[in-house]
Formats: sequence, structure tokens, C-alpha cells
Amino acid sequence: MRYYIIAGEASGDLHGSNLIKALKNQDEEAEIRCWGGDLMQDAGGQLAKHYKEMAFMGFLEVIKNIPTIFKNIAFCKEDIQSFNPDVVIFIDFSGFNLRIAKWAKKNGYSTNYYISPQIWASRENRIKKIKRDIDNMYVILPFEKDFYEKKHGYPVHFVGHPLFDAIENTTLVDAETFRKGHGLQKEKPIVALLPGSRKQEVQKMLDIMLSVINGFPEYQFVIAGAPSLSDEFYAPFLKNDQVGFVSNQTYSLLKHSHAALVTSGTATLETALFEIPQVVCYKGNWVSYQIAKRIITLDYISLVNLIMEKEVIKELIQSELNSKNLKDELSKIIVGKTREGILEDYKALKKKLGGKGASQLAAELIIKNA
Repeated sequence: MRYYIIAGEASGDLHGSNLIKALKNQDEEAEIRCWGGDLMQDAGGQLAKHYKEMAFMGFLEVIKNIPTIFKNIAFCKEDIQSFNPDVVIFIDFSGFNLRIAKWAKKNGYSTNYYISPQIWASRENRIKKIKRDIDNMYVILPFEKDFYEKKHGYPVHFVGHPLFDAIENTTLVDAETFRKGHGLQKEKPIVALLPGSRKQEVQKMLDIMLSVINGFPEYQFVIAGAPSLSDEFYAPFLKNDQVGFVSNQTYSLLKHSHAALVTSGTATLETALFEIPQVVCYKGNWVSYQIAKRIITLDYISLVNLIMEKEVIKELIQSELNSKNLKDELSKIIVGKTREGILEDYKALKKKLGGKGASQLAAELIIKNA
């Protein structure tokens, strides 16, 4: 069969790559064209557009790039028609994907959504578009099945979380090789810094995260470089010999870390699956934050706390994210009861999410339902 997959961010590229591998494993004649990144291309997808050309963050950023967004939408429709797939698969990236889904459904394509838009967090009325335009929805969070089926009467498939597959499929470097290869000190424990993947987000987060390092001289802080940004971009943040940097090796970094400071997003769940105590950080553009605050209806912003339905890890949001608070919270997760409690809750989190195999199950269902 012919598959057209659309992912618009680094996390979508990761999960899309594992889905491509699973589709090819189950369909030897699979032809796959995609919007994504290097990982999806390496997995065997023919790349139509790289996500780096579409990574606009926040309401103001989107508004400024509306002409580009509309050009991308027009190109995507033309490209789908030219490729003529049996199945169109959407991965998260709802602002773009739901527009394409409406058109694809009207034009007779089989529409499949893998990794649901977070309509349980904001703009719940998008359920009307999903019911109208999506033939099959494959969800990855346990509470999403009840949200769709019990609250909205829309049947979905819970396939488990693909992060288990992503971690399973990643070759991790041993501690000695990792430290030596990145010039890290052998004796100092590592605090991982995961500041996000978009330029303006990373700049803002790193300024705050690095402001606490003088309070922890016995630790070394290591920045996880995002694949969407060049190594040169991070150079201004590496002037202190207590700060290290790794590029495209976030999982190995987490594997060998003692604690982490993490920008809200998928990275909070990745950090939890590696059983690393963390503090969640978020500070957005003031206007964007004020708008988001009025449309997001959740008690928490991190996936860890949302899934567990309680505060497992501390979230420092907007004005609460400052040097003093961050230093205090980091101190708590380095040693003591707070750290022990987080590690215990992580075990329960893993049970809720299930095990590996999400990519294979999603591929199996997509082929079956085509």
C-alpha cells in the first residue's frame, strides 16, 4: 500500500520513524511519503517537507508566518494528490493536520490519526472536526480512551505510548564512553538540561536553568542539544567549565544523569521513563501565555502529572520560574524524601502506560482499517 504521513515536529519525527519501520515490517510493498525529519527519512520515508520549515511556536509566531503556513497547506494537498496514497496518517501537529484532514476526507482518502491532538487540554470543540474528518484515531495516553469514548461517544484505539519503542530502539552509550566522549568530569554527577527544541524557547529556558549552577558546584550541568538547532547555536551557553553539551544523544544523557531540569512537553515523560527526578520549567511569551491560560483547562502542564492525576514532579510556570525557586526545587530532587517519592511514583506511571509495542500495534491497525 501507499502511505502518506504528516509530522511537524521533532517528537513526531521520532514516533513517525518507528511507525514507518513497523509499517515496512508488516507490509513489504509499503511506499511511504512523508512530512517529517531525518529520522523518518532514514527509516525509509520519502521526505516531502522537513519539519524545520514549519516549527512556529506560540500565537504571535504563527500569526507572523501565516503566508508560509498557507503555502505549506496548498503544497501538501497537491503533493497528496500527486502521490495518491491508500492511507493518510496524521501525527499530532493539529493546527496543520486537521486542516489537511478535512480536505483529505472530502477527497476520499482514508484518514488516520496517530497521537491525538490534545483536545482534552484546550479547544475541546475540535472533537466535531475529528468525528467528521478522521476515520480512525490511535491514542497513546490511557485517559484519552475514556475522554473520547465515554465523554464524546467516539471510538478510538489505545495502542500504548511509543516512547517505550523509541527508547528500546535507541543504542545507549555506556557511562565511561559517554563522559569521555563529551569531555565530562568522571566524578561529578550530571544534572541534565532539556530546554526544548525551538530557538526562542531554548534561549529563554537556558538563561534561567544556567542561573542556578553556582549553587551546585559539586554537579556538572549538561545541555541536551535539539536536532533542529545547530551546535553553534549553543556556543554562548558553554562558557562555564561546569556546563557540558551533547547533541542528538538525549537518551544517553538521561541514562547517566542524577536529576534534570526539563521544559514542559514530551521530554518530561521521557525523563520519567528513564527514572530521573526532574523539575518542569515553562515560561512563554507574555501575550501567548495570557491567551493559553484562558483556553487551557488542565490542572497540570506535564504529561507525568496529567497521567498520574497528581503532582508527582514540581512545575514552575511563568512568574514562578525564577532562579530562587529553581534552585530550591533542584535541591529537593537531588537527595531526600522528595526524590524518593518521585522515583516510587515513576514505577506506577510505567504500569499505567503499558509496555513497548505501540508502533507495531498502530501499524497493524492502520493496515487492517485501510
